[in-house]
Amino acid sequence: MSTAIAVLGGVGLFLLGMTVMTDGLKAMAGSALRIVLGKAAATPLSGAFWGALVTLLVQSSSAVTMTTIGLVSAGLLTFPQGLGLVFGANVGTTGTGWLVALIGVRISLSNYALPLIFIGALAKLLGSGRIAAAGGALAGFSLVLYGLTTLQQGMGDLAATLHPSDLPAVLGTAGVGWTEGSIGLVILIIVGLAMTAVMQSSTASIAVTISAFFAGAINLEQGAALIIGQNIGTATSSALAAIGASTTAKRLALAYVLFKLIAALIAIAAFPFTAALMKSLSSSIDGMTLLAAYHTAYNVVGVAVLLPATQWFTRIVERLLPSRQTALQRALDASALASPVIAIETARRVVATVLETTSASVSAALSDGASRSAQGAETAATLEEVRDFLSELKQPPETEGERLHLTSILHALDHASRLAEVVADGVLPGSPAGAGDDLRLTELCRKAMRAAQEISGSITSETALSAKASPIGWNVSAETARALREMEGAAWELDDLQRDYRAATLASVAAGELTAADALTRIETARRFDRIVHHAWRSSAHLLGHGEVPNQEA
Repeated sequence: MSTAIAVLGGVGLFLLGMTVMTDGLKAMAGSALRIVLGKAAATPLSGAFWGALVTLLVQSSSAVTMTTIGLVSAGLLTFPQGLGLVFGANVGTTGTGWLVALIGVRISLSNYALPLIFIGALAKLLGSGRIAAAGGALAGFSLVLYGLTTLQQGMGDLAATLHPSDLPAVLGTAGVGWTEGSIGLVILIIVGLAMTAVMQSSTASIAVTISAFFAGAINLEQGAALIIGQNIGTATSSALAAIGASTTAKRLALAYVLFKLIAALIAIAAFPFTAALMKSLSSSIDGMTLLAAYHTAYNVVGVAVLLPATQWFTRIVERLLPSRQTALQRALDASALASPVIAIETARRVVATVLETTSASVSAALSDGASRSAQGAETAATLEEVRDFLSELKQPPETEGERLHLTSILHALDHASRLAEVVADGVLPGSPAGAGDDLRLTELCRKAMRAAQEISGSITSETALSAKASPIGWNVSAETARALREMEGAAWELDDLQRDYRAATLASVAAGELTAADALTRIETARRFDRIVHHAWRSSAHLLGHGEVPNQEA
């Protein structure tokens, strides 16, 4: 009974320590986690590299996966690029196995761990910001070490009653036939899968496996068989998390499951050869290191096989899970709300898309000279969804830059909503009849709408890969800056022109050139042109982070 308590207590301390350490590391990384992942995935290969590195640093493949889901949903990464990050996260998460093999089971660190837990807890309770996060990470790491020591003690007692011969023999074991070894291999794979499914942590189950080998409870081949099952078991948590989630989350979860299954099939097919190789190396390399290396190699081989076939793999996943969501629903995915950086960029792109569509509608009406029915209700509903989306942010922006960007997005959203109201008020104005100032009004509005389309199009076509500013995006090219200057000039000129236009148009009624009804209609059209251009300009400026305007409504 005491043995079971020691083993379970060691596993519990290990899981608790991993959770606390991961939370601390994620808090220390802050928005840098999203920025690095967003900029690093230029290709699936670079995404795999950085996904592995970031996962190794923050010790959480789930954090990388959830961030990737938000980036893909927001359109900042393509699905193949997101797959590269997820593949890499599988390799990065094997780093803890090396910690267990090289330190955890060899050295009793409980005497050092307890003071470190106290120091870390003190920093977390009394500090703030990154100091508190660092304290949490230190306390969590120390709990992991203490848990490993407790687990090691429990496994030592277990080894007194459990011997490798008590477990099914697997392929590669001396004197074991093909049939018996294959059955034993399958049984231990299922046991490993069940261990991870129950613990909800492949890292913890692999720590148990390495500790059991160190204690002599299992042999090398049995440990490798358990690791195969434990790797498959990590897919169960992803599959459960995808229930009721967005299509993007379900696709990445499915890709994760398929990756684990394909890697497992490769490992099973190669097991007789790898078991023989590990056996030959065991005379010069200790078994714990070999099991940690097998865990890493297992995932590296899976990535190496699937990475060159990413496009093909993507098509398979998309066919298995076709998307029934609109582009807007995919963009405003709830998973993006966990990260202020991604949520802000998501809202920015949706507002830019609305601005691009509205500007194109106005421009088309001006080009053919005919009034057109507006789709203002649909546009207004979209902008309301953006407002509700931002209202559900799970945490405030972390940096001053992010806070300024959120403020800019809210300004842009406000002006886009006012633009939608103006455009939805009846019909889109066609070209005013007449000449002179009438044509100039039309020309200025058309010029501004073309510039608005150019600016919003540059935003929606941006990728996180081209972003050099921080946070993601917010680049202003020379062409975009020129378009914004054109809009500003058109807005100021229209504002001045329509004031004089009103007096001249009303005077033309007294001269018998226009009826009162025609004159008032022209004045209203000019006023609407002015408001359309103004709100389109201000929304565009805020979308680019250039919102400050002296003596003018922001």
